[in-house]
Amino acid sequence: MEGYLSVKETVEKYIENSQAKSLMSSTRLFWKAVLAGTMIGFGAAASSVAAHTISDVGLARLVAAIVFPVGLMMVILLGAELFTGDCLITMSVMDGRQKLQDAIRVMAIVYIGNFVGATLLTLLVSMSGQLDYSKGMLGAYTIKVAVGKANLSFAEGMISGALCNILVCAAVLMAMCAKDIAGKLLAIFFTIMLFVTAGFEHCVANMYYIAAGLIAKGNPEYVKMAINTYGFTPEQLESLNLSNYVFANLLPVTIGNVIGGVLLFGVPMFLLNTKKEMKINKMVSKEEEENDVLCTTGFADVAR
Repeated sequence: MEGYLSVKETVEKYIENSQAKSLMSSTRLFWKAVLAGTMIGFGAAASSVAAHTISDVGLARLVAAIVFPVGLMMVILLGAELFTGDCLITMSVMDGRQKLQDAIRVMAIVYIGNFVGATLLTLLVSMSGQLDYSKGMLGAYTIKVAVGKANLSFAEGMISGALCNILVCAAVLMAMCAKDIAGKLLAIFFTIMLFVTAGFEHCVANMYYIAAGLIAKGNPEYVKMAINTYGFTPEQLESLNLSNYVFANLLPVTIGNVIGGVLLFGVPMFLLNTKKEMKINKMVSKEEEENDVLCTTGFADVAR
C-alpha cells in the first residue's frame, strides 16, 4: 500500500523494532524514557492550563483532550520510549523473538525513566510560576485534579487504566501504519483525544498530575482557593498524599495499563495479524478443500 502499511505489516514491524529495544543499552533506554516522561508531562501541564477555568466537566475534558495528544506526538516522532506504548513488546515475546526477562527489563527501565522525566518537569513547571495563572486558579485546579485521582478505588484505577491503554496502544500502532507525518499525527490525535475526554487513567500522565497537585497543596493560597471554589473539606485535601499517590493511583493504574496494553490489545493483535496466524488459516483452508474434494468424490461415486 502506498500511503500506509497494513495492520499485519505494522505488527511485524513493531515486533522487529522490539528486538532493537532489547539490544539497546540500559543508559540509552533510560534517557529515551526520561524524554518521553517529560513530553507526556508537557501535554498534561498544557491540558490543565487549557481546562482550568471551564466549569462544565465534559467541556473541560474535551478542551484538555485537544491539547494533551501533543505529548504522544512528540514521543512517537522523536523516538522516545513510553511505558504504556511499550506494553506491545509482548507481541515480540509471543513471537519467540524475545525472551520474557528481556521484555521485563525494558519495561522496568522505561517506567523508571518516565517517572524521572515526568517528576523533573513537574518541579520545573512549579518553579516557573505557571500555577499562579488566573490569580492562582490553576494551582487550585491542579489540586482538584490530583485529589480526584488520589481517591480512586483500586478497581476503578485498574479498570480505567486498562481502558486507557487499549487506546494508547491503538494510537501507537495506527501511527506506525502511516508512512507520512500527517497520517501519524492524525492517528495519534483522535485516539488519544478519545481516552482523555473519556477520563481514563494513564500512569505516566498521572506522574505529572498528582505530583503537581502535591506541590500545589504546599501553597496556602492555592489550598484556600481550592476550598472556596470546589468545596473541599480538610479530610479530602489530606487524602492527597504520597501514600495515596502510589497505592491508590500509580499501582492500580499501572497494573490496569499493563492489562489493557498486553492482554486486551497486544495479545489479540498478535493472534489476528501474525504470519503464524496466517499459516493456521492456510492449514484450515487446505483441510476444507480436501474435505470438499472428498465430498465431491463421494457424491460422484454414489451417482455412478
